Amino acid sequence: MIPVERIWNSAQLPTLPAVAVRLLEIVRDPESEIRDVVETIKLDPAISAKLVKAANASYFGVRSEVKAMDRAVSILGTTVATSLALSFSLTDESLQTGPKAEYYRNFWVHSVVQAATAELIGQKLEPAQRGEYFLTGLLLELGRLAMLKTIPNEYIPVLEEAKLPGTSLPELEEAKLGFTHVQIAQQMMTLWKLPEGIIHAAAFHHAPLDKVLELRTDPNTRLLGAMAFSAAAADYFCSANKGLALHSLREISTHCLGMTEDDLVIFLSSIEERCHQAAELFNVSISHLQSSSDLMIQANEQLVQLALREHVASTQASIRQHVAEQEKRELETRNRELQQQALHDPLTGVHNRKFFDEVLLREVHRCVRAAQPLAVIFIDVDHFKNVNDNFGHQFGDQVLKRVAQIFSETVRVADTLARFGGEEFVVLVSQPSEKGVERLAERIRENVEKEAFRFGSTPVKITVSVGAAIAIPRRGETGIGDRLIAVADECLYEAKRNGRNRTILRHVMDERDRQLQQLITQTRFSRWLVQQRLLDVPSISRVLLDCQTPHVQCGELAVRMGYLDIAELHSILKHQEVTGDRFCAVAVRLGLMTATETVFVLATQQEDPRTVMGALVRTGLLSPDAASGALEDYTRMIAPPAKHRVMAFA
Repeated sequence: MIPVERIWNSAQLPTLPAVAVRLLEIVRDPESEIRDVVETIKLDPAISAKLVKAANASYFGVRSEVKAMDRAVSILGTTVATSLALSFSLTDESLQTGPKAEYYRNFWVHSVVQAATAELIGQKLEPAQRGEYFLTGLLLELGRLAMLKTIPNEYIPVLEEAKLPGTSLPELEEAKLGFTHVQIAQQMMTLWKLPEGIIHAAAFHHAPLDKVLELRTDPNTRLLGAMAFSAAAADYFCSANKGLALHSLREISTHCLGMTEDDLVIFLSSIEERCHQAAELFNVSISHLQSSSDLMIQANEQLVQLALREHVASTQASIRQHVAEQEKRELETRNRELQQQALHDPLTGVHNRKFFDEVLLREVHRCVRAAQPLAVIFIDVDHFKNVNDNFGHQFGDQVLKRVAQIFSETVRVADTLARFGGEEFVVLVSQPSEKGVERLAERIRENVEKEAFRFGSTPVKITVSVGAAIAIPRRGETGIGDRLIAVADECLYEAKRNGRNRTILRHVMDERDRQLQQLITQTRFSRWLVQQRLLDVPSISRVLLDCQTPHVQCGELAVRMGYLDIAELHSILKHQEVTGDRFCAVAVRLGLMTATETVFVLATQQEDPRTVMGALVRTGLLSPDAASGALEDYTRMIAPPAKHRVMAFA
């Protein structure tokens, strides 16, 4: 990157002679006359001589010889004469000798091709303005001249790299220098006070076609399209990227100039002829340029090569994408397999000990926070060693897989079943009640006992012993999970000592907590629905699996339901911080809530009646009216009356 100020501060920056500046002023003055142009040009004898010579050139096809400047301007017209005069003044800036002469010559040939092409298009689109088209085409690459003269050591390597196929000069300039010849040309044209149309056309002559087409409402839209075509034509005749230039010519000629493919071929031949005439006009040699027919062959060959490369690149990209997607799928499958292996027992397919320990830890934290019960069921296959010894380990594995399947079919979806080790399995019961855990444990035992196991044609009796434990964690209690497992394990071995194929349940709570939990269970909306014979136990059990009651603190719930006000809530919380007791116990001790109110609040906390009502309607077990009526009856019959204004029923 180099500072752009080096260009603007350089003494080598191209400038317009006084005659050219005066001519531009005359052109901008609508009241100027032809004699003003003539008198101004006469001030520069060199430009005057060149203009008379130009009037006699084959480029303009004048039949009789022109000797006087006045007649030359009269024949050419003021616009063409002014454009030529400006062009001749710039020619002197661009014709150089020495080691850099090649780059100046290439610049000028490029500019002449653009000017000749633009003038031909101007003849078709706006004949009266063909001189302006010619001048605009000639000035498009003005920025290249400025950069060659002011920063040659930095710019020539960029021009060399731009000769490689598939490269874009403006993109290289931006990357290597930090600015482009297009931007420099715009600034110079602005400083010279050239017409806005010329400056605007120069700004977009290298722009993508879609950008040019967006400017269709621009008053200079014809000039914009003509300059985009002229720039592509110059690349076609002068650069190494003939294939890409031909592609641009086809697109621009179709969308901007309304040409067919045949029209384009004929027009390119006309450009070739016009370029030779223009080169003669400016005394520039373009003999090294190939004919339009040879160029067409070469350009099409390049396009074929480009298409092949793009096809190969696209195919390779498609293959790489396919491989990447396949590898991604294989990786995802492998990750699922690894996750399955990490969390599941490979023999039985149920969860493993590691997964159970993680779930138990989360459930303990939840139950401690919400003061809700927690239950564990331990299961052990009776006399499993004898099964292995008598029938072999392969049959023993089949037994373990089948009993695990029975356990999976018996427990609820919300429960967590895992292989604890060997022939031992464990179940973490979701939202347990004492009776519910007892019934679940007994169903597990009965279902295994009813299963007909066979070794070949020999029936094999398989039974299990079951131990279960249930507890309500106290506030801040941390070791309840380990304690619960230990008690359930003790119950399991007690069942084995008492003859096996039996179930033993023990609650790990004091009698008051046990009675409270029973009251809460009896008060729940689902239990009331069964008692009222509105639903049976299997139906309401399925509904409860679809219910996720959001956790709400007891104090917040009591305020919502009208059993406490805010001041009473804060009083209970302060006492709770000191004693560490549960919220409802403190509320009853302070006389701010009755035992019946706390039971109803705790029942609602565990099972929100409105959530259950919504699930009943969704599953179609009750109509909306019946469900709403049941909730009203339940509230009237079970809920204690509120003492304060009810904010919202939870």
